Amino acid sequence: MQVSEAESVVMEVLWLRSPLAAEDIVSTLADSRDWQEPTIKTLLNRLLNKGAIAAEKDGRRYLYSPLLKRADWLMQESRGLLDRLFDGRVAPLVAHFSEHRKLSRKDIADLRKLLEELDDDGR
Repeated sequence: MQVSEAESVVMEVLWLRSPLAAEDIVSTLADSRDWQEPTIKTLLNRLLNKGAIAAEKDGRRYLYSPLLKRADWLMQESRGLLDRLFDGRVAPLVAHFSEHRKLSRKDIADLRKLLEELDDDGR
């Protein structure tokens, strides 16, 4: 399932807290985005049509909840990035960031720890 960048902003709101009414989503995004209510409702309708969210009638309004799990979306997005830019390989991605000094000491320590854990697991 393809979720656009704008749609993912709405999904993040729902992943953090749901179910939510459209007006709650609008008020949550009002501070961080310069989007009008019709824009957010359009994004909600797109997500409904894709099957990424569900809407349940609650009186005169609908409450929205995610059907797409964040972990599944994150895996799809990261695989897509790796496939498109780095031929599906992680090492060139890390090399790219290291060449441009975008890795902090903590990032490097975390990568070392991860590699040791992977090596210990025999992966």
